[in-house]
Amino acid sequence: MGLLRIMMPPKLQLLAVVAFAVAMLFLENQIQKLEESRSKLERAIARHEVREIEQRHTMDGPRPDAALDEEEDMVIIYNRVPKTASTSFTNIAYDLCAKNKYHVLHINTTKNNPVMSLQDQVRFVKNITSWKEMKPGFYHGHVSYLDFAKFGVKKKPIYINVIRDPIERLVSYYYFLRFGDDYRPGLRRRKQGDKKTFDECVAEGGSDCAPEKLWLQIPFFCGHSSECWNVGSRWAMDQAKYNLINEYFLVGVTEELEDFIMLLEAALPRFFRGATELYRTVGKKSHLRKTTEKKLPTKQTIAKLQQSDIWKMENEFYEFALEQFQFIRAHAVREKDGDLYILSQNFFYEKIYPKSN
Repeated sequence: MGLLRIMMPPKLQLLAVVAFAVAMLFLENQIQKLEESRSKLERAIARHEVREIEQRHTMDGPRPDAALDEEEDMVIIYNRVPKTASTSFTNIAYDLCAKNKYHVLHINTTKNNPVMSLQDQVRFVKNITSWKEMKPGFYHGHVSYLDFAKFGVKKKPIYINVIRDPIERLVSYYYFLRFGDDYRPGLRRRKQGDKKTFDECVAEGGSDCAPEKLWLQIPFFCGHSSECWNVGSRWAMDQAKYNLINEYFLVGVTEELEDFIMLLEAALPRFFRGATELYRTVGKKSHLRKTTEKKLPTKQTIAKLQQSDIWKMENEFYEFALEQFQFIRAHAVREKDGDLYILSQNFFYEKIYPKSN
């Protein structure tokens, strides 16, 4: 039998196309309304959770300022760069917060905008520094570096971060926008339905894989100045390097995440006690978030991106961060039988004067 074909008059075909388009617009509008409702619900739940915690602290009685020692007054900010294993690491903090007695708070910015308005910067700094009920606190979110000293703050929070090979990060983000990951597999992604591979995108000169999309780790470390977000700015890279050295307690790399966690546990046990063992026994299986349908780029694709001055700058920053991390690690651990062990205290005090009677 031949194929059965149903012929429709041109007018009916046009009406059918219009009806389909209207239906799609209606569905998109409903989806947008649902997303807005979900966002409002999440904010309401977050406000309720905050009120519960504050009420619980009020019932327990106020803590006098003198009782807040250095560790209890500590605040860590993890201004996480997208697609650098940030969710995997943050989940470690969530798993430990009850046991180690600290609070974890997600900084949820509208549309994941990493640049805060000036008034939001003031609010954020005030929250971080004066919100005693949330101390000790671990704040995380996709927000660029913010210099607390500009706002007259005497005690600044501790900044930490993780960065990744720039091309690997971009490839992961490209497929994440299209296929999501195994962390929330049912969530609809912005580019869902686009089956084009990263190689095809680069070959065709697509915007989602353009070298300009590599410019992200530098501005995240550079901060809220306009020049930080000027793609290819040498000043921005120099400022990012300065901040990494002078304003960040520790910056790890995705490729050596376990070592990053080990160093944090050794240096900041108030927050990370038990983190290394948790990551080794549970984290590698349950926490590592894998992007779905990701295809590794070809050598030709990588070579084409590496011709860009933007890649050269982002890669220079990545290599700079990697060198700093490896230097810190080399002075903090020793290797035995292929495993790393944290060094014990390697200094002591002597010749203490005046002598007591």
